[in-house]
Amino acid sequence: MAFWIAGAVGSVIAYLLGSIPTGYMAGKLLQGIDIREHGSRSTGATNVLRTLGKWPALAVLVIDVLKGMAAILVARWFCPWLTTELSAAPPTTAELQAWVPWIVCVAGIAALLGHGRSIWLNFSGGKSAATGLGVLLAMSWPVGLGTAAVFGLMLAIGRIVSLSSMLAAVTAIVLVFGLAHPLPYRLLVIAGGFYVIMRHRANIGRLLAGTEPRLGQSSPQLGSPPY
Repeated sequence: MAFWIAGAVGSVIAYLLGSIPTGYMAGKLLQGIDIREHGSRSTGATNVLRTLGKWPALAVLVIDVLKGMAAILVARWFCPWLTTELSAAPPTTAELQAWVPWIVCVAGIAALLGHGRSIWLNFSGGKSAATGLGVLLAMSWPVGLGTAAVFGLMLAIGRIVSLSSMLAAVTAIVLVFGLAHPLPYRLLVIAGGFYVIMRHRANIGRLLAGTEPRLGQSSPQLGSPPY
C-alpha cells in the first residue's frame, strides 16, 4: 500500500511540474499577451522564439527541460523515501530496484501530459518535446544526449523544429532498445515518443503540404487550438 501511495503522490507531483506553463507566463510577464493567441498558438519554446524573441525562448526551453528532469528525480528519490516512511517494514533494496523503474515510467508520462495538457491552461499547452528531453536526460543520459544530438543535427540541416523534434523522438525509441534498459524505461520512451509525434500532427499536415515554416520564419496564424 505504501508503494502505491508514494507512486500516486509522485505522479501528481510530476504532472504538476510538467504543467507549469512556462511559455504562457513568459508572454504574460514580458508583453502582457496570451501566447496561445499568437503564432502557432503553442506554449512551447519555438512559438516563444517567434513571438517574444531568442532570450525568452532560451529561458523557456531550459525551464521546460528542467521540468522533465525534476519529475524523474522526484520518482527516483522522493518516492522511495516516501515509501520507506509510510511502510511498517522498510522495503528491501531488491524491492526498490524492481519498483522504482515503474514509478519513473509513470512519472515521465505524467510530466509529458502535464506540459501538453496543463491544468492551469484549461488542458492546453505545448508539444512536450523539451520536457521529454529532460525526462530522457534524467532517466538515461546516453539516450538523452543521443536524442539531443539528432535534434540539433536535423535542425542545423533542415531548420524545421517540428521535423527535428519528431525525428528525435524516433531516435530515442531506437536508442532505448539499442542500449540496456529495463522494460519500464522502454515503455516510457515508446509512449512518450508517440505522444510527442501525435502532438505534432498539425505540423505533419503542413510538412506534407510544404507550408511548415523554417526556423526564423513567421508561423502561420491558426484558426483552431494547437494540437
